[in-house]
Amino acid sequence: MRLSSRVATLLAVAALPLALSACSTGSSDGSSHSGASAKPAKAKNPDAGLLTGTQLKQVLAPASAFPAGFTHQADGSSDSGDKFLSPSGRKTAKPDCTRLEGTAWIQVTGFEGGVSFAQDDYANQDNTEEVAQEIDAFRGTTAKTVMKQLQSVATECATFTDTDAHARVKVTGRSTAGLGDEAFTMTLTSGAWENGTTLIAARSGNTVVTVLSTAGSDDGAATAKKVTTRVLKSLKGKSAA
Repeated sequence: MRLSSRVATLLAVAALPLALSACSTGSSDGSSHSGASAKPAKAKNPDAGLLTGTQLKQVLAPASAFPAGFTHQADGSSDSGDKFLSPSGRKTAKPDCTRLEGTAWIQVTGFEGGVSFAQDDYANQDNTEEVAQEIDAFRGTTAKTVMKQLQSVATECATFTDTDAHARVKVTGRSTAGLGDEAFTMTLTSGAWENGTTLIAARSGNTVVTVLSTAGSDDGAATAKKVTTRVLKSLKGKSAA
């Protein structure tokens, strides 16, 4: 799941003051220079139009969207609150493929996450199956870059060794139609696992929804798509509100 240190260091976006230098040509008696003074241009808010973590939390799929018997995992729930985080640059080193095993698997792209986020996690009674969801909002065109990086990751991480069983994991990726503005799905399988894992990333504007699922006998595919579809629907309604 997302590192707690990211939650603990929520930063407000500071408004940088504009430094104005004015030349006075008035006379010694205090009279002002004739003519209207130019007003400084108002700085554009880079987070304008983005949802806060508090708003994104309301968009997460509810318990009813998860399989019967799955319960909410309190320790897997977090969000960035009502303040935006400072954007982090992308780490360009070779991706850590083992991040595909975790709930905050978007970090395999080299990005820590968006300037706002919300996530939570559901599991069955004996914790043998899990479904996690996360929403990250990005500035500018970063969301599109994240999606491109995921396609590269699918190639670079075509095979890797998992952290638990130390077994060989195979990764297959494909573009997925019908989910948001664009979507990409990765399936992780291993001969040492009872069931595989499905990862879906779907972009809607400047927001990326990421879902991980190991639920069911289909490598978690059906549940992953159901949860992603539900989040995208709620996100569209929230954005339009």
